[in-house]
Amino acid sequence: MNIEEKKQLMEYLSEFITDHKKQKIAEIIALRTKYLTVVIEDIYQPHNASAVLRSCDCFGIQDVHIIENKNKYTVNPDIALGSSKWVNIIKHKGKENNTEDCLNDLKSKGYKIVATMPDEQFGTLEDLKLDKKVALIFGTEQDGLSDIAIKNADECVRIKMYSFTESFNISVSAALCLHYLSSKLRNSEIDWSLSEEDRIDTELYWVKNIVKSADLLEKEFMKKIKIKSDI
Repeated sequence: MNIEEKKQLMEYLSEFITDHKKQKIAEIIALRTKYLTVVIEDIYQPHNASAVLRSCDCFGIQDVHIIENKNKYTVNPDIALGSSKWVNIIKHKGKENNTEDCLNDLKSKGYKIVATMPDEQFGTLEDLKLDKKVALIFGTEQDGLSDIAIKNADECVRIKMYSFTESFNISVSAALCLHYLSSKLRNSEIDWSLSEEDRIDTELYWVKNIVKSADLLEKEFMKKIKIKSDI
């Protein structure tokens, strides 16, 4: 489906939602970004990963990459509170090394891979430059990031702490990082907004999640498009 057909489909499906929801979508899409993205490596506690999804939605981060090496992730609806309908969940699984595959893919798209680590030898979050797109990667509380993830990271950062406790849990770490970096990004002169194609794809994804029987309506729409093209 080309971009014009997507626009037409979105306009058609939008007829089935309220003006209030249309306005809400317009307001939120203007604040969405893919300049920052989050990568979660092999999280075995679904409530933590679901809390990260919720934070991503709250801070306007559209893409969340989930690496499944040993552990399969399933959204916890009580924690995610519907956020999985509004962010793009990209799963990396079924490869010989899902972590390396994910990070190489992000690098090919211009992302700087930033590993979050508790070690004091690394610079702090405040030191991180947003001179290019950033993919923040988080590991498990028990094992942290894998050696492959650390090896493939372009930079490592830590959150300043003033305590005996070594680190925050992953969901809190992600929320703190996203709060600081999204604020820094939005206060900069960087063009962090979605591209036109990403905006249309995202709006269409949201509308499909709002409209009942969206799949059936889409099939009807595509039949009409095909009939017009055949005339």
